[in-house]
Amino acid sequence: MIYIDENIDGFDLDEALAAVSPQRREYALRYRQERDQRLCIAAYRLLQRALLLEYGIDELPVFIHDNSGKPLLKGHPDIHFSLSHCHEAVAVAVSDRPIGIDIETTGHYSPEVARRVMSAGEMRQIEASPRPKVAFTRLWTMKESLFKLTGDDNGGDTAGMLANASQYRFTTTIHPRFIYTTCTTPLSTNPQRK
Repeated sequence: MIYIDENIDGFDLDEALAAVSPQRREYALRYRQERDQRLCIAAYRLLQRALLLEYGIDELPVFIHDNSGKPLLKGHPDIHFSLSHCHEAVAVAVSDRPIGIDIETTGHYSPEVARRVMSAGEMRQIEASPRPKVAFTRLWTMKESLFKLTGDDNGGDTAGMLANASQYRFTTTIHPRFIYTTCTTPLSTNPQRK
């Protein structure tokens, strides 16, 4: 299931920091800007809500990490999740199989940046689109959600990330202010964790 929360300013940050796990509080306080702290805490709180609604889990989530750095839920190896945030909202995906999610604000489009991170075919898609910034953001969220699913950044080659991704299923939602994409494996495929 996918959960989105746009109400980043609708809670007392100090109260929220006191109510999350010590691990997440420490992580959130590493951010210098209050907005980033809010986004970090909002994503965690949304994960708490998703775990309660989907699995009946009401304890504070604690994260462990696999060899690639991908976070896992301590004590719940059968539950997969992914967190993401942008300036406008936070996104959480929970599933019984590996999943990745990325959310990005649909903002300024820079052809120079796009050429560094997109393949030639992707650039053609972007340039042919009536809304290049939407096309760019959609492709970028696909790449990021794939990375969050697999933990593999394709050796830093973001341009080639989607070239061999036909075995993955991408679902993109375009909102007026942001775009999010989930990436999952087909039911018959479960990529090995690194």
